[in-house]
Amino acid sequence: MADHDAIEKLARALVEELTAAGKAVSTAESCSGGWVAKAITDISGSSAVFHYGIVSYSNGAKESLLGVHNETLEQHGAVSEAVVIEMAEGVLNLSGSDIAVAVSGIAGPTGGSEEKPVGLVWFAWTVRDGSKLRSTTSRMHFEGDRDLIRELTVVHALQGVRERIAR
Repeated sequence: MADHDAIEKLARALVEELTAAGKAVSTAESCSGGWVAKAITDISGSSAVFHYGIVSYSNGAKESLLGVHNETLEQHGAVSEAVVIEMAEGVLNLSGSDIAVAVSGIAGPTGGSEEKPVGLVWFAWTVRDGSKLRSTTSRMHFEGDRDLIRELTVVHALQGVRERIAR
């Protein structure tokens, strides 16, 4: 179970590691509502390593702010691997950061289906590798209420960025 102290410790470690590596991060968030960006920017000194945080809760925001293709949304739905990749690449291109994380999921308590149940969250981390972008993804199904699902989303997103700093 995640808690706010654990998120703060994780974010502090992330800011220190980004600082040491001379890298910056940006976020594109849907179900977490900006909580990943908040966790990072709660840490003093984060302004040196955090460039952008875009909350794109609606499909229209995903399209207009991040460049997610309407066809991708129609074909796969907002909670999908294809969409989070486009979200992460979009915010990385906008921000000039080295690493981006994107999240889209169903925090509940409503909105789930048999195919996409409450607690399903897709993550994408995109890393700038010279002139190329490399994206990796993760699909998680968290159990719990809305707050816990969102907390666990923040933890997984931050851990994923930490894992990609040295790459």
